Amino acid sequence: MEKNISIIFTVNPGATSTKCALYEVVKENLKELSSDTIDHPSEILSKFKNISAQLDYREELVRNFIKTYLPIKGKIVACAGRGGMLTPVPSGVIKINEELLDFSLNRPVYQHASNLGAPLAYRVAQTYKVEAFIVDPVSVDELSPLARISGSPDFERFSFVHALNIRVTVRKLSERLNKNFEEIKCVVAHLGAGFSIAAFANGKIVDNDNRMESAPFTPERAGGIPPIPLVEACFSGKYSKEEILRKLYGEGGIYAYLKTKDMKEVERRVREGEEYASLIYEAMIYQICKEIGAMASVMDFNLDGIILTGGLAKGQLLVEKITRKVQKIGKIYLYPGSNENEALALGVLRVLLGREKFMEWPIKMHNHNIKKG
Repeated sequence: MEKNISIIFTVNPGATSTKCALYEVVKENLKELSSDTIDHPSEILSKFKNISAQLDYREELVRNFIKTYLPIKGKIVACAGRGGMLTPVPSGVIKINEELLDFSLNRPVYQHASNLGAPLAYRVAQTYKVEAFIVDPVSVDELSPLARISGSPDFERFSFVHALNIRVTVRKLSERLNKNFEEIKCVVAHLGAGFSIAAFANGKIVDNDNRMESAPFTPERAGGIPPIPLVEACFSGKYSKEEILRKLYGEGGIYAYLKTKDMKEVERRVREGEEYASLIYEAMIYQICKEIGAMASVMDFNLDGIILTGGLAKGQLLVEKITRKVQKIGKIYLYPGSNENEALALGVLRVLLGREKFMEWPIKMHNHNIKKG
């Protein structure tokens, strides 16, 4: 009699799409069976009063994906969703429970579509009577004590970072170099709609640019803009809080200058010799490289390499320009794309194989507050 196929289901909700995948467990490895990016038209999303209200709509589409692609002999043995905007947590796998669902839907630190990852995974898991998990959410916070000091005791630095993709690409690099994951020292530049440029050492993300601090501007985010003009704008009476936030997040960066977030279009304009587009494009690369150098300094420039990953790492022109500027700091390793569904499945697989223990929400972190002298 033919055996059932053991399958891990993963779901990764984003602002305008939901990415789903099914992975077969083959001994101690994974084989992708199917994946899909379900797009959500803006005219549909605009009907919902907030992100949490989109849950039922997205769930129906996710279940259609499973119905379409789950093999007849396929048996879902675990589910994983992208972790949302949680309070600080260590890296690792977290089991989804009712408390985590409540926090994700009703009390997240920030509003973001990733907050739907845990609820979607949990609902599917309930149907198949299996457990559901999140893996390495963006609130993974492993900053060193030095990295937490900002320059003012009233504004301590904290971490919000693309931990899921960063950690899985470092695992890939450790396998490639045949070096222990905990011994790798590298800079990882996750380059997508948002950027995370991080220093990775001793199995942890010990520092990063936290998207809105020293971060380069991105296709849609303003990055680390000068604080005094920002403060003046906030108190000028010209803008509401929501308008300021949109200028920083969603309508900043490349979009603010060139009125597009499509980097293929930007690169086309650059190749055609458009002077202003070239200036803005080069400025973004300049800032990326400057931040890679800053993160390399955290590890005294003693690196195993520099990882370029995320959607923008698929762009040949961008990769060539970054490589030319930073290759003297360390060897460049390319892992284009987000790799996030695979990372979710690999995290769950480590739990199923007994190689890693999962955590349960709520998670108590050590008090990171800097003691004042």
